[in-house]
Amino acid sequence: MLQVAFIRENKEEVIQALAKKNFNAKELVEVVVALDEKRRATQVELDNILAESNKLSKDIGALMKNGEKAKAEILKEKTTKFKDQTKDLSEILNSVTEELQLELYKLPNIPAAIVPVGKTPEENLTIFEEGDIPKLHEGALPHWELAKKYDIIDFDLGAKITGAGFPVYKGKGAKLQRALITYFLDKNTDAGYQEFQVPHLVNEASGFGTGQLPDKEGQMYHVGEDNLYLIPTAEVPVTNLFRDVLLNESELPILCTGYTPCFRREAGSYGAHVRGLNRLHQFDKVEIVRIEHPDNSYKALDGMVEHVKVLLQELKLPYRILRLCGGDMSFASALTYDFEVFSTAQDRWLEISSVSNFETFQSNRLKLRFKDKEGKNQLAHTLNGSALALPRVLAGILENYQTPEGIVIPEVLRKYTGFDIIN
Repeated sequence: MLQVAFIRENKEEVIQALAKKNFNAKELVEVVVALDEKRRATQVELDNILAESNKLSKDIGALMKNGEKAKAEILKEKTTKFKDQTKDLSEILNSVTEELQLELYKLPNIPAAIVPVGKTPEENLTIFEEGDIPKLHEGALPHWELAKKYDIIDFDLGAKITGAGFPVYKGKGAKLQRALITYFLDKNTDAGYQEFQVPHLVNEASGFGTGQLPDKEGQMYHVGEDNLYLIPTAEVPVTNLFRDVLLNESELPILCTGYTPCFRREAGSYGAHVRGLNRLHQFDKVEIVRIEHPDNSYKALDGMVEHVKVLLQELKLPYRILRLCGGDMSFASALTYDFEVFSTAQDRWLEISSVSNFETFQSNRLKLRFKDKEGKNQLAHTLNGSALALPRVLAGILENYQTPEGIVIPEVLRKYTGFDIIN
């Protein structure tokens, strides 16, 4: 959430910056500024009445002490009037503050200066590419055909149990999935990230805290009776570990990682681009989250990018890194790098990770602060990234590592799988 003082003092800059995200903020910014002016004016009026009321109370005490009861009674009538005014103004203040908060929730984060201008994914900027695209044998198959051929993922069985987008992993497919999870967690913890196991459902406050609500409400599974949401990513519960927390500067940075299943209602279109593991309602992901000092957050973002690069280098998958344009960025992000792996059998790039800096956008919602060396409270910066999302990594492995004899397991995973080929 943007800070209201910043919006008030930089109205035109905020409107222009959000236009980079293809968001017309003019009307909403004007509403926010007007509500803030009303809130501040009401607060001043309330403070003045409270100050006058306190003064009267002292005067009444002095008059009673001096035996001037009649004069004291006259002042008491004034205090009764002040109490009524205080009650009315407090109700107005609470109402305006709540309305202001709801309007602020509607404003996206401001993109960083280096974010490219653009409206569509085609306008994202490729900043790095690595790895040789393998030449597959004649008759090579896409991963959904390989899954059926070797009986390692059953999409029909998942559809019977639940519906489309909920696959069942079987035998060596399940072991390969587990191997990837363990490998990613081991690499993350070796890099200094502390592992957490977190709930897979979150409350409304957690959804608002990280920006999924109200922006992505329609994309999340909602448990209506309990007003809980199935998590779309581990980012939500892990980052909310620090909601309403005041840290000491010496505690920064904080590095967290966790594995969770993720649930998203967004799948629903048809065609080869969403077949198999390309887009799911339920999938596994290992996440990394950082709580950083504002002075260090962009250096930390670069470090996260390098960390994900190492994972893909060790898996020996061809990949590229994109700096997302304004129109393709998330609601809460200030800067995002997407990683894509090349699917040789599908002859297309598949997104497998997003690494983002949210600056103070999430921490302002979360009330996540730290006390600096001067003793002042500051908002921390939050960052997160997939390290990694499993479905498309698995699709890349199945397709890029297929041979006439079977699917070869990447060497770095063999100590986790206990086998080196699926055949």
